[in-house]
Amino acid sequence: MKIAILGGTGKEGSGLALRWANAGHEVIIGSRDPEKARRVAEELNLALGSERVRGTDNLSAAQEAEVVVLSVPYAAHKDTLNSVKAALAGKILIDVTVPVNPADYTRVMLPPGGSASKEAQALLGDQVKVVTAFQNISATHLKKLDAPIHCDVLVCGDDDSAKQVGMQLVADAGMKAWDAGPLDNAVVVEGLTAILLGINKRHKVKGAGIRIET
Repeated sequence: MKIAILGGTGKEGSGLALRWANAGHEVIIGSRDPEKARRVAEELNLALGSERVRGTDNLSAAQEAEVVVLSVPYAAHKDTLNSVKAALAGKILIDVTVPVNPADYTRVMLPPGGSASKEAQALLGDQVKVVTAFQNISATHLKKLDAPIHCDVLVCGDDDSAKQVGMQLVADAGMKAWDAGPLDNAVVVEGLTAILLGINKRHKVKGAGIRIET
């Protein structure tokens, strides 16, 4: 697939870009600063040993892609979506955004719309299928292509076909996906990030995640 990662210059976005490009997808990194996007793309291509990633501005990336991934700070969530809204019609948006409590990042913060993903769906309307995923995976793991990731990914969405695309991308990134239900459940998935960050801090570990055992 042709995947755009808006905010792809950050740790999480660039980590996902590296994983998906390594799996054979065409990846476009989007940023408010296209030059920065191109620089990060060059760094990833160097790590991959081939030209598999491109960098450009957010709107151009969204226009070109089949699937758009949003990996930006919550403070930039609404503005970024508004800037690319017209380019998202008829597409799948995978929202990786997590609302972070500015006073204490280890405490869950509920945004006005219930979750970042629910706010994205309300802003974009029914023409865009919003899926939430990857909030609980540390970039520490994503950048290590030669190491397995012993963490699972919870995937939420109201459209089953869009959710299946999200789950396939989880597998392509080297992890196991679990269908975590409708988009209403994204509030729990996003909130888990604050809990995991607290575990990292209190227990002096890096990249705490979740694992589902059956």
